[in-house]
Amino acid sequence: MQTTTVTYRYQRSASGLTVGAHLFGFLAIILMLVWLLHYRGGLDYDSDNSDRVFNVHPFLMFFGFIFFAGEAMMAYKTVLSAHKVQKYVHAMFHLIALCSGIFGICAVFKYHDMNNIGDMNSLHSWIGLSTFILYCLQWVLGFATFLFPRASERTAIRIVPWHMSGGRALLYLSICAALTGLTQKSTFLGVEHMLSHRELNLINFTGLSILLFGIFVDLSVALARYV
Repeated sequence: MQTTTVTYRYQRSASGLTVGAHLFGFLAIILMLVWLLHYRGGLDYDSDNSDRVFNVHPFLMFFGFIFFAGEAMMAYKTVLSAHKVQKYVHAMFHLIALCSGIFGICAVFKYHDMNNIGDMNSLHSWIGLSTFILYCLQWVLGFATFLFPRASERTAIRIVPWHMSGGRALLYLSICAALTGLTQKSTFLGVEHMLSHRELNLINFTGLSILLFGIFVDLSVALARYV
């Protein structure tokens, strides 16, 4: 019986979907900065103004965490390079995302302490912290399996589909956390009569850009290889 071996090759270094992902990612960063700097008074982790401390949280959780996690996925799947280089860039970007997430989470806990607000009381916080914990476990497992001390080739091959699927699921979970966070903040500001119609539209467009960034990242990763 003759067996047919299907080989895959990279058609190009970056697909049009990857370009689209970057456009929506940069758009979300710009819109978020306009929101935080123009409407919300700026960002400062060490400020005595609790609102400026809080603003560090959404910025780092998107730009530092979600954006770099997406970059890590696209760097591995869509950029033509040596496999070893892809793995190290992939791990480095994920590590940047992980460190940014730590500081972003610390910022919101600090904000709660400054205002005597209870922690982990919302759906956003449940999804966000659970996603981050799973993300840390994913990174540690991936590092131990594929970089150091490295699993056997047979074990690594068996883990790869789970690692990839888990990464894509975590990307959507992190985007879900971001969107619920933006909704929660806009609702709170609306209740406090501190939200204009223009700012509300800006928040909505920011959330939409984050969602489209995630969709384009996922599509570019899924369709990065062509027969």
